[in-house]
Parts: sequence; structure tokens; C-alpha cells
Amino acid sequence: MNVNSLQGRHAIVTGGGRGIGRSIAGTLAGAGAKVTIVGRNREALDRAVSEGVAHAASVADVTDPEAVQAAVQAAISWHGPVDLMIANAGSAVSAPFLKSGPDVFRRMLDVNLLGVTNVTHAVLGSMIKRGYGRVVAVASTAGLKGYPYVSAYCAAKHAVVGFVRALAQETAKTGVTVNAVCPGFTDTDLVAESLESIMAKTGRTHEQALNEIVKHNPQQRLITPSEVADAVLWLCGEGARSMTGQAIAVAGGEV
Repeated sequence: MNVNSLQGRHAIVTGGGRGIGRSIAGTLAGAGAKVTIVGRNREALDRAVSEGVAHAASVADVTDPEAVQAAVQAAISWHGPVDLMIANAGSAVSAPFLKSGPDVFRRMLDVNLLGVTNVTHAVLGSMIKRGYGRVVAVASTAGLKGYPYVSAYCAAKHAVVGFVRALAQETAKTGVTVNAVCPGFTDTDLVAESLESIMAKTGRTHEQALNEIVKHNPQQRLITPSEVADAVLWLCGEGARSMTGQAIAVAGGEV
């Protein structure tokens, strides 16, 4: 895609201070967009801005609708109306279902589903009014299939995919597209923490723990954040204006 393909567009990326979100922010900025990143960790956000990954940052918890609205209004004051909303913030909890009480399910839904709907509420009206917008949710292959010991996370990510498909139908004639990208296990801090947990609990080596994670991917490797970012970049471009209501797996053929 042309380095200036998103020139004049304003993008917000939630969870943009680290991992996949940081990679998405840098990729969109590289394509010419003005990028505002949102997250809870001020230090990580400021570092991303100082390193040229994004143009501005705002601290907010995506589970708090009022904080999200304030962050979006601040971003608009800096760079104008939001054209591209990348709802990337999320988290995972691993536990057997019988040890996953209502609090775990509620937490997973708050972060992974309401974290998407809150930011979408904050920008969609303006997008529809202006006749243009891209909403991209970073879901997961856990939104397309089941995995053991992450039932709450899978339920929340399935809900995200359902939300995307429904809202795409609702906005189909407005100039706004709504899609999801669904990465498999990706080389991020989150997966590094999972590897450490597997090693601590099982006594496996790093290589053995990694093999346990990548066994789901027919390519037998972790996805890179830049691969996910490139899929998001394409969905944000003019060439993807007929793509809406889709859940695109970036997963080496896993689903």
C-alpha cells in the first residue's frame, strides 16, 4: 500500500502502547495517518509517541465509557474527526471453566467486548454523519473456535465477532465498514508471559513451551504483530470498501 494512502486520515488505536496495538499504530502512521493511541499505561504510551510510533496519546480504560468519550474528544481536538477506529485493547485469563466464576466472565466481557463497543459508540455517529469510517476490532482465533481453559475469553471474543457482523449490516449503506481481524498466537509480551507460566507450572523448557503454543498453527510458528498490522492497514484502505462484517483470521491456516 502507498506510504501516503492514509494521508489526511485520523486513526485511534486502543491498547496502542505495546504489542499488536503498537505495531498497528506504527503501520498506520507509516501510511500517512495521524495516529492517537489510547491505553492505561502512560509510560508505554509516551514512549511510543517519543519513538515516532504515534502522534499523540491519551490515558483511558476502555471499560469506562466516560473515560473513552473524554479520550476521543481530546483526540478530536488534536487531529480532527476520527476516520479509523482500531479497537485493539483486550486481555485474557486462563483457568478451567469450573474455576471461572461470574467475575471472570464479567471481566473478560468488560475488557474484550465492552472495550470494543464503548470506543465504537464514541466515534460511530460522527462517521455516519460524514459518510466515511473504518471500525476494526482485533478479536482472536478464539472468536472463531474454542480452546480449553479459556472459556470466558473465547466467549467474549465470539461476542466481538457477532457484534462486528451485526453492526456491519446496520451500517452497510453509510460509508462505514466494520470488520475484525482474528490473530492466532502472536509474538507479544502477553504470549511471552504465557510461555513463562507454562514453564513454571510444567517444568518444560522454553522450546517445549513454545511448541505447545504453536502446535495449533499449521505453519508451526507465532504470528508477528506486523502481519496483524498489515491486515488492519488493508481494511482501512479504499480498496477494502466492500469488506464489511468479516472476521479475517491471521493464523497460518489454523481456522
